[in-house]
Amino acid sequence: MNSYASLCDDFGVSTYLHSKLDMPSGRETVLHFFEAVQKAFPKMTEFEKRSDGEFMLEEDREAGSYRWCSLDGKRLCAGFVNPPAIEDADGHNERILEMAPYHLDLHSVQTESLDVLYYFDFLYQGNHDEVVAEALATGTPLEGLSQIPGGRVLHYQPTLMMALDDICQLQCRLSVETRTNAYQVRTGQFPESPISVYFTIRQFWGKQPFKTFVDSYQNQRRVLDELVNSYVIPNIITPLQRAIAAKQ
Repeated sequence: MNSYASLCDDFGVSTYLHSKLDMPSGRETVLHFFEAVQKAFPKMTEFEKRSDGEFMLEEDREAGSYRWCSLDGKRLCAGFVNPPAIEDADGHNERILEMAPYHLDLHSVQTESLDVLYYFDFLYQGNHDEVVAEALATGTPLEGLSQIPGGRVLHYQPTLMMALDDICQLQCRLSVETRTNAYQVRTGQFPESPISVYFTIRQFWGKQPFKTFVDSYQNQRRVLDELVNSYVIPNIITPLQRAIAAKQ
């Protein structure tokens, strides 16, 4: 069972393979790849080419839990939104990474980096930046500034990046994305929309110890789990949950 799903309204596991060279865009290659993906995951039936040239194949979003895979200029992306279990997301992402070298001619020499990330979405109808500041700035040097009498927080989206090894090849990134603008704060009219917390483990290629994309994915997922459970949930997710609940 996916224990992370109980912490938020929507949870996802995604992977992004970044290439130094342009990704294949020819009709035959693209269709052959996505047909292979569809063969592995038959419920992925929704295919489109978007206006920016991105190709997307996904399951029905209305089901609430769905797989997706996309290919754009220099990235191969895949993910599972609200997976029943983390292992289901792993099975999907690893299969896509296994297929990439054979169907898209993607190899280590052209790879820039591989990202594996968790994201947590919290639906909230109100000033996103204000509630994030209340959750994360309380007790910090920014608390006083964020509580100036008559003031309203318009932007508070903390980001932190860290190297996890001596040569900075393995990195993590925490980011909080809000979706409130000044017009909404001025009028007091807030639509219900998600506050997103992203936590990413990035492995730069070239000096990494892993032979395959799947080997690296498995290590990154292990590191991701460790850091999310030790730091992100108690220090970011739980305070944000409490701040949102106190306003509803």
